[in-house]
Amino acid sequence: MARPGFGTDGVRGVANAELTPELATKLGRAAARVLGATTFVVGRDTRQSGTMLQAALSAGIASGGADVVDLGVLPTSGVAYVAERRGHAAAVVSASHNPFLDNGIKFFDESGLKLTPDVEAEVEAALDAHPDAHPGAHPGSHPGSHPHGGATRVGVLTSDPGAAAEYERHLVESLDGRRLDGLRVVVDCANGAASVVAPKAFAELGAAVEPLFAEPDGTNINDACGSTDPQRLAEEVVARGADLGLALDGDADRLVAVDHAGALLDGDVLLAIFAIDLAARGELVGDAVVVTVMTNLGFRLAMARRGILVHETPVGDRQVLAALDEAGLALGGEQSGHIVFRRRATTGDGVLTGLLLADVVVRTGRPLAELAAGLVERVPQVLVNVAVPDPGRLAGADSVWKAVAEIEGDLGDGGRVLLRASGTEPVVRVMVEAPTHALAADAANRLSRVVEDCLVSG
Repeated sequence: MARPGFGTDGVRGVANAELTPELATKLGRAAARVLGATTFVVGRDTRQSGTMLQAALSAGIASGGADVVDLGVLPTSGVAYVAERRGHAAAVVSASHNPFLDNGIKFFDESGLKLTPDVEAEVEAALDAHPDAHPGAHPGSHPGSHPHGGATRVGVLTSDPGAAAEYERHLVESLDGRRLDGLRVVVDCANGAASVVAPKAFAELGAAVEPLFAEPDGTNINDACGSTDPQRLAEEVVARGADLGLALDGDADRLVAVDHAGALLDGDVLLAIFAIDLAARGELVGDAVVVTVMTNLGFRLAMARRGILVHETPVGDRQVLAALDEAGLALGGEQSGHIVFRRRATTGDGVLTGLLLADVVVRTGRPLAELAAGLVERVPQVLVNVAVPDPGRLAGADSVWKAVAEIEGDLGDGGRVLLRASGTEPVVRVMVEAPTHALAADAANRLSRVVEDCLVSG
């Protein structure tokens, strides 16, 4: 079985089959070598395999000479926050929205930022170079010897059970002293990393919070719940008469919402609400927002009507954040619900997004349904995920790109086509926007068949 490499969000694979403890140990040792940090903070989500892989990863980091602080179960954004605050490197053991059988490892530098592709490539190179050499070996020395004599530096493993409370205080303080008293919120925690901290943060701010899917058992993470399956949340919001519902994913770095009537609001709509609110308060730096290529054309049109500029990046909240920093902007996000508030976070943070959305509702005195009404007139968009053995073959699939060119010619200026190999799953994502849903569905299905013929059957 091929070893998984870095994708759009770290290394992912089936736990104990593709992402093995042996690989986790080597990744930890390689990361310690490349990043050169003296300390790593490490957290995880609630998957059954999380403790096993975190133990192996931590052993590798310590073998590489760095100390390791175990933060326990904590959202990805919480680990990144602690890393930035303390000036330590970080690692998160999580496969985000994937099923529980999968797991993943992603790294952050001492500024709380995800590693750049170039640095990830260095980690992979270190992983492959002299895999049996002890990390203390230097040119001209024997493996295991220290350049100054004596034993090679070995990191120390400790734990910090107070990290979750530290992150929770950060979340509460993000409202700058404002409260959520009187607001009734259902929070779907996806049986994941935010199952404790998210309800506590909302409750501390005065909201009447009703947790949903907040009882992780190691196997129920993202199982018919969370941001990828918010149907039960919508039903519960209506049944309980709540003001709104919020759905996180397994590591709580993304969020989608439902209004009081159960209508779903994805990342495009939420980002539009935030952009308009910040612009109205004079806090939207540059009067601009960063989105990815997956963002619906309707969002772009909505921003143009309000004089807000849109910067476009490839898929991934790491790409969004890089564009924000390059242009000095404050807000960006993805249709999937990764939203980055750059002045408050170094990565997508679903819990922070939910708190700030609730704050807009309370501060404006307007229901979420009213805030979203007619805001993004969505251009019909169809997304099909085509399972393929090797998504990386897409780039050289000439017959697929010929079909893309033909369909783009048929659609003209009234639509667009996007094909990309997923960086987190063995699929090719086929997205088509067109003047009607029927046209978009027909084009997406045609392209999906070509992808299957070329990359599956061919």
